Amino acid sequence: MSEIRQIIINPVYPTGNDPWVTRDPDTGRYYYCYSGGDGVFVNQLADNTHITTEGGRKVYTAPKDTMYSKEYWAPELHKLGGRWYIYVAADGGNNHDHRMYVLECAGDDPMSDFRMAGKIFDETDKWAIDGTVVLIGGEMYFVWSGWEGDVNVAQNLYIAHMSSPTQIDSERTMISRPEFDWEKRGSTPENGLPTINEGPEALYGWDATYIVYSASGSWCDDYCLGMLKYKGGDPLRADSWLKYDRPVFGKTSFCFGPGHCSFVKDPGGDTWIVYHGNLVSGTGWRGRSVWTQPVSWDGGMPVFGAPIGPGEI
Repeated sequence: MSEIRQIIINPVYPTGNDPWVTRDPDTGRYYYCYSGGDGVFVNQLADNTHITTEGGRKVYTAPKDTMYSKEYWAPELHKLGGRWYIYVAADGGNNHDHRMYVLECAGDDPMSDFRMAGKIFDETDKWAIDGTVVLIGGEMYFVWSGWEGDVNVAQNLYIAHMSSPTQIDSERTMISRPEFDWEKRGSTPENGLPTINEGPEALYGWDATYIVYSASGSWCDDYCLGMLKYKGGDPLRADSWLKYDRPVFGKTSFCFGPGHCSFVKDPGGDTWIVYHGNLVSGTGWRGRSVWTQPVSWDGGMPVFGAPIGPGEI
């Protein structure tokens, strides 16, 4: 019997920011979750490579004149305890007020309506975006990008324990801050732009948990991916995390600013990275498209290689 192979060429969708693709562990269905400006859309996909907004449904529209009416960024769809939740950043029209919110599905189908469950925050209640859920030792942890204080000078990565899919019950711990040169590109004292660690995403290896995150300015060609590894012990201790001193995925001559990814497994158990990249240098936020490719493993360590570009099957 001849092998049936699917032809995939990047980018797999011409437009898209912060792409989130997930597979329902119970039904095997794939879903693409994306922002609608004042709300969130979900679309069921044929598989993990045919990523499209065509046929998508707006599952939540924000009410007007609230602290979460506008600027819905980087939504993530998670199935926890048999129920669907969406984690998304929103504000009332002022970026300084961005916080993380949880939407809860009213039914069993993630393309049905979601309701606002509320803000998810630690006791500092500082600026927060790009929240995700990381599972360690059967416990849920919330990891996000936030400010240390009230001034936009740097975005750091924080972790806190979750008592439920909608609540944090511990203090936050900083586990990464922009410190290497490759994490600070696009930001200078002259332009006054912050240094960036954002978009944390869990990647589970054979016997290890990784957090892959985006670094450098999201507006520049040097946006890239860095990585942390959980070493064991208390996940709320900063020294329980190993930070790699080099990026694990970066720009090429045909893909600029690759970053803000999600990970999804296919039916054969292979892991795929889904991310946004730019075909044209210097196009920043307005030039993003959706890209994907398999992740390989070397002794339990993820190997991303380089973006697979147009013309390569």
